[in-house]
Amino acid sequence: MKQIALDIGLDLGQSLENFFAGPNEAAYQHLCLWVGHEAAQRRSPVPVYLWGPQGSGKSHLLHAAVAALREQGAQVGRLDADTPPDQGFKPEWAAVVMDDVHLYTTEQQHTAFNWFVNAINPEMGEPRPVLAAGLLPPAQLSLRDDLRTRLGWGHVFALQVLQEPERRAVLRQAADARGVFLSDEVMDFMLNRFSRDLASLMQLLDALDVYALQTQRAITIPLLKSMLEDL
Repeated sequence: MKQIALDIGLDLGQSLENFFAGPNEAAYQHLCLWVGHEAAQRRSPVPVYLWGPQGSGKSHLLHAAVAALREQGAQVGRLDADTPPDQGFKPEWAAVVMDDVHLYTTEQQHTAFNWFVNAINPEMGEPRPVLAAGLLPPAQLSLRDDLRTRLGWGHVFALQVLQEPERRAVLRQAADARGVFLSDEVMDFMLNRFSRDLASLMQLLDALDVYALQTQRAITIPLLKSMLEDL
């Protein structure tokens, strides 16, 4: 059966607390320190760049970092492939976050470079850190040289996709947190018939949880098939 990539549109509640690090422990621990309350007064302006294939957790970590900073009352500048390129740098930002840099247009690259320059400009106040992510390591990015160089001169972490035992552990942990019983048969079905991207699997679990509550039925393979027919 063809694998299906779901786009159900649910809020995954991405946080550092619900990120399963696995082989990406070094990047995870670095970001935990980076966003910590005690780090606010001593956060280094040295940029952090995360790279790896789709489903390795890059966007999860970026969203989690932004959420953690905002919980501390900080304002954060965010730039991704869908952001209009004419966004100016704001002095009140405490940090700058750039996602999917490999997709930036020429205009967005100009904006990203402008943000980089202003983030460390003494005239703008204390230096702001930059956290960025992309599909490729800095040296392989098809970006303007000055932006590519800046993305690569700080802390660079290569992220890996979780292997099947780790994906199973994440699903089991997420199901337990929801008070949901997820049998081995249902988990096998999810892993074998759908996209193995962890974000898609978590969306599927969220949808199943909601559907099971609505129908007052236990989560089974027939329930999963019924839910898909109703989508």
